[in-house]
Amino acid sequence: MPGIYLGAILFSLAGMIAIDVKYSLALRVAPLRTTLTVLIATAFFLVWDAVGILTGVFVKGESPLFVGVELAPHLPLEEVFFLLFLSYLSLVLFAVFERRARARVRAGIRGRA
Repeated sequence: MPGIYLGAILFSLAGMIAIDVKYSLALRVAPLRTTLTVLIATAFFLVWDAVGILTGVFVKGESPLFVGVELAPHLPLEEVFFLLFLSYLSLVLFAVFERRARARVRAGIRGRA
Protein backbone atom coordinates (compact mmCIF):
# COMPACT_ATOMS: atom_id res chain seq x y z
CA MET A 1 0.00 0.00 0.00
CA PRO A 2 1.96 2.98 -1.29
CA GLY A 3 1.89 6.06 0.91
CA ILE A 4 1.47 4.36 4.29
CA TYR A 5 4.93 5.45 5.46
CA LEU A 6 4.42 9.07 4.38
CA GLY A 7 0.96 9.04 5.96
CA ALA A 8 2.39 7.80 9.26
CA ILE A 9 5.02 10.54 9.23
CA LEU A 10 2.44 13.24 8.49
CA PHE A 11 0.09 11.85 11.15
CA SER A 12 2.94 11.96 13.69
CA LEU A 13 3.86 15.49 12.62
CA ALA A 14 0.24 16.60 13.07
CA GLY A 15 0.21 15.08 16.56
CA MET A 16 3.44 16.86 17.45
CA ILE A 17 2.02 20.17 16.22
CA ALA A 18 -1.12 19.62 18.32
CA ILE A 19 0.95 18.95 21.44
CA ASP A 20 3.16 21.96 20.73
CA VAL A 21 0.22 24.32 20.24
CA LYS A 22 -1.74 22.96 23.21
CA TYR A 23 1.13 23.47 25.65
CA SER A 24 2.62 26.57 23.94
CA LEU A 25 6.04 24.99 23.65
CA ALA A 26 7.58 26.47 20.51
CA LEU A 27 5.32 27.37 17.60
CA ARG A 28 2.89 29.55 19.55
CA VAL A 29 5.69 31.20 21.54
CA ALA A 30 7.96 32.06 18.60
CA PRO A 31 6.47 31.04 15.24
CA LEU A 32 9.16 32.56 13.00
CA ARG A 33 12.06 31.30 15.10
CA THR A 34 10.50 27.83 15.31
CA THR A 35 9.89 27.65 11.57
CA LEU A 36 13.40 28.85 10.71
CA THR A 37 15.02 26.49 13.19
CA VAL A 38 13.14 23.48 11.86
CA LEU A 39 13.86 24.39 8.22
CA ILE A 40 17.56 25.00 8.87
CA ALA A 41 17.88 21.73 10.80
CA THR A 42 16.05 19.87 8.01
CA ALA A 43 18.37 21.40 5.41
CA PHE A 44 21.39 20.38 7.51
CA PHE A 45 20.15 16.79 7.67
CA LEU A 46 19.45 16.78 3.92
CA VAL A 47 23.04 17.85 3.27
CA TRP A 48 24.15 15.11 5.66
CA ASP A 49 22.04 12.63 3.68
CA ALA A 50 23.53 13.88 0.40
CA VAL A 51 27.05 13.31 1.70
CA GLY A 52 26.05 9.85 2.91
CA ILE A 53 24.49 9.03 -0.46
CA LEU A 54 27.50 10.30 -2.42
CA THR A 55 29.92 8.28 -0.30
CA GLY A 56 27.78 5.17 -0.55
CA VAL A 57 26.95 5.02 3.15
CA PHE A 58 23.22 5.62 2.64
CA VAL A 59 21.15 3.65 0.16
CA LYS A 60 17.39 3.49 -0.23
CA GLY A 61 15.81 0.15 0.42
CA GLU A 62 12.74 -0.98 -1.44
CA SER A 63 9.38 -0.99 0.26
CA PRO A 64 5.80 -1.15 -0.96
CA LEU A 65 5.02 1.48 1.70
CA PHE A 66 6.93 4.24 -0.14
CA VAL A 67 5.04 6.59 -2.45
CA GLY A 68 7.63 5.90 -5.14
CA VAL A 69 8.82 9.47 -5.72
CA GLU A 70 12.59 9.91 -5.58
CA LEU A 71 13.89 13.47 -5.28
CA ALA A 72 17.39 12.21 -6.10
CA PRO A 73 18.96 8.77 -6.31
CA HIS A 74 18.45 7.05 -2.93
CA LEU A 75 16.48 10.06 -1.59
CA PRO A 76 12.76 9.26 -1.39
CA LEU A 77 10.15 11.95 -0.81
CA GLU A 78 9.44 10.45 2.61
CA GLU A 79 12.97 11.27 3.79
CA VAL A 80 12.35 15.02 3.62
CA PHE A 81 9.22 14.75 5.74
CA PHE A 82 10.93 12.38 8.17
CA LEU A 83 13.80 14.85 8.64
CA LEU A 84 11.30 17.69 9.08
CA PHE A 85 9.49 15.64 11.74
CA LEU A 86 12.79 14.71 13.43
CA SER A 87 13.89 18.35 13.58
CA TYR A 88 10.54 19.54 14.93
CA LEU A 89 10.37 16.71 17.48
CA SER A 90 13.84 17.65 18.74
CA LEU A 91 12.84 21.30 19.12
CA VAL A 92 9.62 20.45 20.97
CA LEU A 93 11.43 18.04 23.30
CA PHE A 94 14.05 20.71 24.01
CA ALA A 95 11.25 23.15 24.90
CA VAL A 96 9.65 20.56 27.21
CA PHE A 97 12.87 19.88 29.10
CA GLU A 98 13.75 23.58 29.25
CA ARG A 99 10.33 24.37 30.73
CA ARG A 100 10.70 21.52 33.22
CA ALA A 101 14.14 22.73 34.30
CA ARG A 102 12.85 26.28 34.81
CA ALA A 103 9.93 24.98 36.89
CA ARG A 104 12.33 22.96 39.05
CA VAL A 105 14.48 26.05 39.64
CA ARG A 106 11.44 28.14 40.59
CA ALA A 107 10.32 25.40 42.98
CA GLY A 108 13.78 25.20 44.50
CA ILE A 109 14.24 21.55 43.57
CA ARG A 110 17.85 20.55 43.20
CA GLY A 111 19.03 18.08 40.61
CA ARG A 112 20.94 14.93 41.41
CA ALA A 113 24.54 15.44 42.44
